[in-house]
Amino acid sequence: MEHTYQYTWIIPFLPLPVTMSIGFGLLLVPTATKNIRRMWAFTSVLLLSIAMVFSGNLSIQQINGSFIYQCLWSWTINNDFSLEFGYLIDSLTSIMSILITTVGIMVLIYSDNYMSHDRGYLRFFAYMSFFNASMLGLVTSSNLVQIYIFWELVGICSYLLIGFWFTRPIAASACQKAFVTNRVGDFGLLLGILGFYWITGSFEFRNLFETFNKLIHNNGANSLFATLCAFLLFFGAVAKSAQFPLHVWLPDAMEGPTPISALIHAATMVAAGIFLVARLLPLFKVIPYIMNFISLIGVITLLLGASLALAQRDIKKNLAYSTMSQLGYIMLALGIGSYKAALFHLITHAYSKALLFLGSGSIIHSMEPLLGYSPEKSQNMVLMGGLTKYVPITRTAFLLGTLSLCGIPPLACFWSKDEILNDSWLYSPIFAIIAFFTAGLTTFYMFRMYLLTFDGYLHVHCKNYNGTKNSSLYSISLWGKEAPNAINRNFLLSVRNNEISKINNNEKVYFFSKYIYIINGNFRNQMRYFSTHFGKKYIFMYPPESDNTMLFPLLILVLFTLFVGSIGIPFGQEITDLDLLSKWLTPSKNLFYSNSNYSVDWYEFVTNAIFSVSIANFGILIASIFYGSVYSSFKNLDLINSFLKMGPGRILLDPIVNVIYNWSYNRGYIDFFYTMFLTKSIRELAKLTHFFDRRIVDGITNGVGIVSFFIGEGIKYIGGGRISSYLFLYLSYVSIFFLVSFF
Repeated sequence: MEHTYQYTWIIPFLPLPVTMSIGFGLLLVPTATKNIRRMWAFTSVLLLSIAMVFSGNLSIQQINGSFIYQCLWSWTINNDFSLEFGYLIDSLTSIMSILITTVGIMVLIYSDNYMSHDRGYLRFFAYMSFFNASMLGLVTSSNLVQIYIFWELVGICSYLLIGFWFTRPIAASACQKAFVTNRVGDFGLLLGILGFYWITGSFEFRNLFETFNKLIHNNGANSLFATLCAFLLFFGAVAKSAQFPLHVWLPDAMEGPTPISALIHAATMVAAGIFLVARLLPLFKVIPYIMNFISLIGVITLLLGASLALAQRDIKKNLAYSTMSQLGYIMLALGIGSYKAALFHLITHAYSKALLFLGSGSIIHSMEPLLGYSPEKSQNMVLMGGLTKYVPITRTAFLLGTLSLCGIPPLACFWSKDEILNDSWLYSPIFAIIAFFTAGLTTFYMFRMYLLTFDGYLHVHCKNYNGTKNSSLYSISLWGKEAPNAINRNFLLSVRNNEISKINNNEKVYFFSKYIYIINGNFRNQMRYFSTHFGKKYIFMYPPESDNTMLFPLLILVLFTLFVGSIGIPFGQEITDLDLLSKWLTPSKNLFYSNSNYSVDWYEFVTNAIFSVSIANFGILIASIFYGSVYSSFKNLDLINSFLKMGPGRILLDPIVNVIYNWSYNRGYIDFFYTMFLTKSIRELAKLTHFFDRRIVDGITNGVGIVSFFIGEGIKYIGGGRISSYLFLYLSYVSIFFLVSFF
């Protein structure tokens, strides 16, 4: 066992060769590197798979009874200061390593096809491998300094990946917003690390926890200063995990490619903040104020994220706010001391949300040829609908992910979310009521997204046919610009039950025809178009299903979504061999945190489950009435029309609906507040400082020089070369000076 642990340091370094090889290859032999570019995707998957095998072996050792293992190397020693680097293996490390590697492999396989015709293909895989290495280094770190280094590397990778399509101004702005927002939290994290070193004299976790606990129990530390330092440490996690009030970067981060959203902003990078809080929980739990503050931030975030997702039109931003809300659940669990439930929900949510994000990427991939390559169109759920018949595999996977996130048994998130809801009720009924209410909101906005995308009216786009049969329907680049030969759409048809309603064309259009043609030359999938009664005047395009290389990760993540919840199901009153997660987190497996209360009251569990599932079903019912097929029976209701009209011209008859819709659609006005009171205030302060510097500071300096110049110019004309005149002037000046000084 120890022999296996000695080679654990290899795990963070395994993805690095791909990044280094691509970098040196593009620098030295760019043509050859580009010609074998598909090999780099295979190498990335292979190396990360090896890391997954190592991580799985470590997890098996943890479950079978291995203790914590730590290996350190001295980096710098100076008098009393010593800084060591190394790695730490415990249950938390093994859980995070498996999570990062398994989701990362699925995303890399998916990305090979999704990014196959992007000019930045090699750059994408270089960034992704660097991110995986940084994240693995973060979760295996043995001290706070090492965590901070990898923390910043993860932030750099996030900046590069969010702004991957940097030619689009909105993507460039999004990566800058994410970078600046996270710098605010990272500054607090750095101050907190230095503060605890001042208190304990150590960066190592074991020494830090033991020393701090002794100081607190013996009143050897200033409680106010310690609380402030703990708050600063938590502030770094608030920014990285998109908790209120530093959550504003997460929805804008969806401007990056969808695989990035699945890996970084659903499963791993945003989980870094959760990991930090879980790692430092022995530090926080001895400060009750911090634990209460963590739970408060968690409950605010989960409610805020769910409320902001109610009226979003962008499918990825809708999922981003869902991620924010679910991370709020996890933070709430950590704040109330429910360590096992928090990590359990971290696992189940990561796989379910990765499935949903990759599913949304499959949907966007299918809709791009129809709606255009602009995210404002291809990601707009209002322009989708009726996709069930055309993308059945994606639809099934997306439905299972939606049901899991809504907490429908027996899918994964049901077991973990229900445990958090039960624990929150024991901690605070108020928090529990908010959490249960948010669970209902979750089912509403998730099924709203599902129904708008797959149910309702099928949007079929057509164009005037120009006679060029083999023109490509795809852009050769996904950098935000359509290719010159991309299809121009003239009008939109809404099709339901073989009926056609005309939008902006008075000519009669026939729907189905016996003539079916295959457009060749596209690289992702072949699309069918139908000739019409007018010959080849119109082309009807239907959304195609994604290729197998994109569907394979979806199917694997479906299996995780179906069965990963079984690792935390409490099969009995005591820990059994089947209750893997409880065995994983028993005190002997994690010396930093202990919680021996794993007993289960099945009657109470079933009672609470019935209540939570009833709330979820009620949310599904409401969403079906507003957005599903049931809408066809209520289409004359103004209230429903007010919800379905997603633009500024919507009819708002109900003031409550008006307030809720505007609050959600405008992101709770939080971005507006930051823009008005922070961004503009800083700019005005900068202008004032610039004015003071240029006009006052530089003005005084330049004024002294100018005055000296003119005085010198004036004096040189007074001189006549006579010494008696100079003595007279000198004595006059001295006399005047003494007279002024005397009086």
